[in-house]
Amino acid sequence: MQQRLRRTQAPSTGGPGRLRALWRAAHEPVPGVSRRVRLLAYAVPLTVLPAGLWRLPAAFDSGIGPGERAYVVFLSLFSEAVAFTAIGLVARWGEVVPEWVPGLRGRRIPPAAVLVPAALGATALTLLWTVLALATEVMGTTIRGDALPADFPSRSGGWQAASYYVCYAPLVLWGPFLAVLTVAYGRRRLRAGDASGATP
Repeated sequence: MQQRLRRTQAPSTGGPGRLRALWRAAHEPVPGVSRRVRLLAYAVPLTVLPAGLWRLPAAFDSGIGPGERAYVVFLSLFSEAVAFTAIGLVARWGEVVPEWVPGLRGRRIPPAAVLVPAALGATALTLLWTVLALATEVMGTTIRGDALPADFPSRSGGWQAASYYVCYAPLVLWGPFLAVLTVAYGRRRLRAGDASGATP
């Protein structure tokens, strides 16, 4: 009777139950992560999502070719995937290689392997979106210093300009949020004695 019950319950663990387990494994913070830092990590993908959604309709514009259409879709998906890696700064998979990675599964990740790219990314994103984007918007020029074209979204006026600002404004926070998460990650790992990056 118990064996039959296990058989009937098994399929349910492979569907929604498995998805819930994967979601929990990807988002559940490790011990020592404060609630504020955890919420900050969860907010990073949300700072990128509006801009990606704003770009996607352009992929279905009749005036662009297949290559441009693929580029717009790829850019939106890739940006969101990169933003999601910020959650690794508070989750277990940012400290230990996940079980599904062959050859390296279960190995502890050296802090420097995470801190260096995270710090470089935070610096680049802050310069790009927090400094340059704001400066060029105020001056009315592109990053290269050229004048903005007349059909640039922020020059359109009305709801088009409003939607552009609403969707792209959160990107200003991407770099600073990532910088705070990087510092918190480094402090937590060093405090836990992981500086050597030794495998368990």
